[in-house]
Amino acid sequence: MSESHLFAVVVGTGFIGPVHIEALRRLGRPVLGVLGSSLERSRQAAMQYNVSRVYESLEQVLADPMCSVVHLTSPNHLHFAQCQQVLAAGKHLICEKPLALNTHQTSELVRLAAQHQVVTAVNYNVRYYPLNLEVRSRLHAGHLGRIYHISGSYVQDWLLRDHDFNWRVLADQSGPSRAVADIGTHWLDLIQFLTGLRVTAVCADLGIVHPVRYRPAGSVETFQSAQGERIPVTVETEDYGSILLRFDSGATGCLTVSQVTAGRKNCLRYEIAGSEAAVAWNSERPEELWWGRREQPSSLWLRDPTQLADAVRPFTNYPAGHAEGFNDTFKQLFRAVYDYIEAGNYSAPRTFPTFEDGHREVQLVEAIVQSHRERRWVELI
Repeated sequence: MSESHLFAVVVGTGFIGPVHIEALRRLGRPVLGVLGSSLERSRQAAMQYNVSRVYESLEQVLADPMCSVVHLTSPNHLHFAQCQQVLAAGKHLICEKPLALNTHQTSELVRLAAQHQVVTAVNYNVRYYPLNLEVRSRLHAGHLGRIYHISGSYVQDWLLRDHDFNWRVLADQSGPSRAVADIGTHWLDLIQFLTGLRVTAVCADLGIVHPVRYRPAGSVETFQSAQGERIPVTVETEDYGSILLRFDSGATGCLTVSQVTAGRKNCLRYEIAGSEAAVAWNSERPEELWWGRREQPSSLWLRDPTQLADAVRPFTNYPAGHAEGFNDTFKQLFRAVYDYIEAGNYSAPRTFPTFEDGHREVQLVEAIVQSHRERRWVELI
């Protein structure tokens, strides 16, 4: 167990909250307690995950002098108010994406975060697959040459049927976008992180497969199904979409997002084409990286810590052939944040996704929704 003075509280006990708890423990970071949507949920989670403190409210969490870092894994519509409270209490904060529902809220959170001597982050964890960090290192070293274009997708099937339901399909809880905001922003954040390029314009076509979904009488956790009585609910958020992109370098791109692609459970893919080489990666095969060449044989790389850049090695913990995956990305992102907090120099560059990054992603979502509604290209400032 780490001797760190940093104690975490995880707010939210649905699908992603327990992932935070497990990742923190694997780092040796103590989890002080949990807060669920009700006292009963808090008690159940504390018992299931062997956490000592059960909280009844966020106010109680923030009043606890032992709590130093808050992990917000609550539904999207709660993020803004909860972030405000955490910042006002002077606690360090890691928030699940999206940072908030709109740019008015996210810009305010960026402003508030700058006023307090705390560290804030948004959980764009896909950055922290070791091979993605290696791609970033090699792209910044010029191995691909000038980037021409970028293509990719993020596709799932957990909302394929009209009886598949979760709070994420409701605009008042998840925001005006679903597939793009929920998973597309992971791809957009990742690509801009890898390349150092910024999206400057978008042209989007979004679609709803099931304008009416059938909600079970009880609640449903993410990626879970339910039985029993169902109630029809009108859906206004997209099930899929395609987006053309322009980057500040002149490069172009295209992205497809879908939560209704049968057989794809959680598949993020990208291919980056440059003047000297190309690179491709797939999150369902995270240990493999394809490098494309014109005059030389193309190659398939397997993750091997001994072959990674020096800056990447701290973010991979197992030898080659011992797979690292989804849950490891949370651990490595939290490692970066907690190490930064303990270093104490909050003016140093932040290598993890920041509130500014979270704000930029919500800007992109708003531009994509506007583009779809107005059937035109929309430029970003």
